[in-house]
Amino acid sequence: MGYYIDFEKITIDNYRTKLETAYLPPSRMALKDRLDERFGYFKSIGLKNVQELIQLLKKKDKLSELQKEECLSGDYLALLLRELKSTLPKPNRLCDFSGISQETIGKLENIKIKNTVKLFDKVITPETRKKLATETGISNKDILELTKLTDLSRIKWVGSTFARMLYDLGVDTVEKVTKADPVDLHARVNQLSKEKNIYKGHIGLNDIRIVVNVAKEIPLDIEY
Repeated sequence: MGYYIDFEKITIDNYRTKLETAYLPPSRMALKDRLDERFGYFKSIGLKNVQELIQLLKKKDKLSELQKEECLSGDYLALLLRELKSTLPKPNRLCDFSGISQETIGKLENIKIKNTVKLFDKVITPETRKKLATETGISNKDILELTKLTDLSRIKWVGSTFARMLYDLGVDTVEKVTKADPVDLHARVNQLSKEKNIYKGHIGLNDIRIVVNVAKEIPLDIEY
């Protein structure tokens, strides 16, 4: 169990297939180019999974060596590393979720729980949630709400505001996001944003498709 996707379980071949079919923003569409050649090279140097690929790309000296290969020259490797890192979203601060009282936030901060990563291990099962409620004096209802907001925060590019929107729309767990129709969710998200004046701009359908597809990669570790 873990807050993040386990990259050791994603093989190089699996990730190549993922990129091939993924909905990507325009700035990252270049990642789809020459996939067989590039990922074939990664396999030829002994890389077995995405965790090994990330570790390699983080080493500046190794990165410089790789860029000497014609198929990996230019900005491709930097772009790939940014894409991989973005799959591990930064935890959301609990105090940034609207609708959660300062009293509740304070009780959690008193036991050193300030963000969704810290909260995750405490809310995985009904038993651990009940224990946390007893320990902090926070109601079971509020603990469950924070659990679902934490679950949604595990999805790439889902910040505190968007997690709250999904929650308010009833798409309040990772599993429900995976089952959502992107077109329907796109319409509902923009309608809610307009009604409550949440975002100035319009959220694109491709963005919603990315969220739904990425959610499908996240282990359904939290028990409801």
